[in-house]
Amino acid sequence: MKLRLFFSGLALLISACKPSSTEPAAKAPGADAPAEIAAAASAKSGKPQVLVANYPLQYFAQRIAGDAVEVRFLAPKDEDPAFWQPDEAAVAAFQSADLILMNGATYSKWADKITLPESKVVDTSSAFANNFIQITDATTHSHGPGGEHSHNGTAFTTWIDFKQASLQARAVSEALMKLVPAAKEAMEKNVDALKDELEALDDRMSTLSRRLVNQPLVASHPVYHYLARRYGMNLKSLLWEPDTVLDDKYLADLNGILATHRARWMIWEGDPTKDNVEKLSSLGLRSIVFDPCGNVPDSGDFMTVMKANVAALEQAFP
Repeated sequence: MKLRLFFSGLALLISACKPSSTEPAAKAPGADAPAEIAAAASAKSGKPQVLVANYPLQYFAQRIAGDAVEVRFLAPKDEDPAFWQPDEAAVAAFQSADLILMNGATYSKWADKITLPESKVVDTSSAFANNFIQITDATTHSHGPGGEHSHNGTAFTTWIDFKQASLQARAVSEALMKLVPAAKEAMEKNVDALKDELEALDDRMSTLSRRLVNQPLVASHPVYHYLARRYGMNLKSLLWEPDTVLDDKYLADLNGILATHRARWMIWEGDPTKDNVEKLSSLGLRSIVFDPCGNVPDSGDFMTVMKANVAALEQAFP
């Protein structure tokens, strides 16, 4: 994945295309095929079946368990897993899984409408549930094939607070060790290595926070609540996508924020269009990408994307 910093017409390219040395890039089983095909393929492996709510949990489980289990993430690549509606085959796959790793924080809206086997469900964010952020002023909007939705309620992009991500990784490891106790020793080593990387990211962001605290920022989408809280970011959010056509209404919304929040940077979930970059540049705003990575990235993996996110911020705020 390529993340770009745009400096008043001068582009600085940051590449995150190579997988990390500790984890090869992985395609989500079933991501490019109907759920029933994925189910048939998985049944042949004979390994315990672990189903996950989003890509970060898939990455954590695969890093920790290796080949001891089969990890399956069924949401299509072109949908936000937080608003995905699984079909009957996908629901059946969850219900028959040996372990179900959920993000918690009201992430999987569909789970409230079906019955899952409670003994197999693990809420990976339960350790910090008392610290969830509640959103009360979000409006309804739509993007992608998922239809209209709102970000009101509990903020759910928990893992971009890297301390919380480390706690989620620990919850994943504990569940996997119970599922496959014979692999416990290897899993303990793997989760320790994963937590070391997450803590290194947290350290880098904590160092950055000293430079970010006095910097007003604007985000294209309301998904950065935990990132902003953990690392002291003075952030206000819009409801834009990277390819949104910025007409007069969108720009009026932005100018309404800028009137009292004199930001010089816009944070995007993905690479914005050239036209959007130019329009923001004319308003004195530069663009930077921080990809939450809720779904499988085009290249690399969760860790390479997060490292590139942090590197982009470090270059923007040296």
